Amino acid sequence: MMDFIRDLLQEPLVLLFVILFFGSWLGQWKVKGISLGAAGVLLVAMVFGHFGFQVSPIVQNLGLSLFIVAIGLQAGPRFFRMLRTNGLVFGLIALFITIVAVITTIIVAKVFHFPTALSVGLMTGALTSTPGLAAALQATNDPLASVGYGIAYPFGVLAVILFVQLLPRIGKMDLQKDLEETTNPIRNENSPEIATIEITNTELNKKTLDELDFSEHSIVISRVIRHQHMMIAMGDTVLLVGDKLVAVGIAPELNAMAAYVGQKVETHLENTDNIHLRKVVVDSDEIIGKSLKELQLRAKYGATVTRIERAGLELNQNPNLPLLRGDVLTIVSTEKRLEEVELLFARKKLAVTNIHIFSLSLTLLIGVLFGMLPFYLPGLGSITLGVAGGPLFIALIIGHFGKLGPIHVRYYGPSNLIVQELGLVLFLAGAGTTAGQGVIEVIQTQGFKLMFGGTIITIVPIIAGYLIAKKVFKLSIVHSLGGLCGGLTSTPGLGALNQLIDTEDTAIAYAAAYPFALILMAISAQLIVLIL
Repeated sequence: MMDFIRDLLQEPLVLLFVILFFGSWLGQWKVKGISLGAAGVLLVAMVFGHFGFQVSPIVQNLGLSLFIVAIGLQAGPRFFRMLRTNGLVFGLIALFITIVAVITTIIVAKVFHFPTALSVGLMTGALTSTPGLAAALQATNDPLASVGYGIAYPFGVLAVILFVQLLPRIGKMDLQKDLEETTNPIRNENSPEIATIEITNTELNKKTLDELDFSEHSIVISRVIRHQHMMIAMGDTVLLVGDKLVAVGIAPELNAMAAYVGQKVETHLENTDNIHLRKVVVDSDEIIGKSLKELQLRAKYGATVTRIERAGLELNQNPNLPLLRGDVLTIVSTEKRLEEVELLFARKKLAVTNIHIFSLSLTLLIGVLFGMLPFYLPGLGSITLGVAGGPLFIALIIGHFGKLGPIHVRYYGPSNLIVQELGLVLFLAGAGTTAGQGVIEVIQTQGFKLMFGGTIITIVPIIAGYLIAKKVFKLSIVHSLGGLCGGLTSTPGLGALNQLIDTEDTAIAYAAAYPFALILMAISAQLIVLIL
């Protein structure tokens, strides 16, 4: 019977799907809300690798390429946008965490005499960074990197969750109060705000909103108040001296508008009997990729979009900005019209994925070729971005623009997650079987030192990252912990934080730090190889 099973597993496809089945099954197990997720595939693959089974390297490289490109396309829009805002502080936090992790790893490797590949693997596992593992395997060409990752990963996940949950309790911290009393680093002077401006300029009397024309700015006028009566702002709405305009935009432009139109006044803007405000999520295949200018919501529905939120970040108004799945729009109109608009944004076709194979394959090809180019670092020699870093860098650029020539990835949504998850499990299956061939020997020879070293590499960056966020950048506890989870690419940690406080700020901080951490870990894994 055993011979029959072994012969059956010699078939490459059978072996691959058996590993994926048992790995995903193990990954779904939860102990007090904690699960291994995709790392379950890695652990099962290591068991099969120990008994001599091997997933084809072609499958591993294919999975790696798909996973890395999907990550780049997902992070691209946030990554470059954060470089232009105060959210860059979270990038600095991710940079600091990475530097501390690299230094700690080098010290641990020297003290315990760990092989280079094993040390890099421990770091990527301790920081739960699969792209880092991919870069480590490319740089070392040694399966020991996967061994280190597999050993350090479970504790890396658990340590972040425990730190997030226990710190506020031990310190008896009031997260909500601290959040309200601390300056928000993302919603800064460039974030949209609301203002009510009274018309005192007589030159504007009996002119329409279209004639006022602030379309070249980020300002959106949503409502007009006249003698305590509120009405929806339309292009042909005639303005009178004494009218109050409810406008949304960035502070400098609102101030300039107020100086021209009249003066800012205080107004309470609760929903009235005829005008309401509603948040609507973009989820229709017919809408994704279109701009507000193309949709003509004011002309067709008498509705005005005042705010756009994407990945937890509030964007300035831009009528030509293509909408993505998951964007949250704040819309003002009557109850009936809001119902119609909400149906427009929620309506779906039967097709649930829209992967553009031409764009995906061309992105991969350009990324792999770019990853082969050598870059010289003084004192360290030449370095290449490899199959991991090259596609990641190219995907970040394409993901930011959404369309470059014949390549367009603007329609990636759930489709991106499918590519990402499929690529990840294929990569881990291959990496795991390769690592499993030497895992027992490594544990026998390194033993306690391996576990202790991995623990140090996990804990030191966690504590250092929190202290730099809280003490140096003066962030709130919520932003500090959210940025820490993003800097460690720990989604389970973010989930634990969300259980402690109901606010979008946790996701904002996480989303701001996460793209930087992805890039930095992929680069630092190769740097450690050169240093050690």
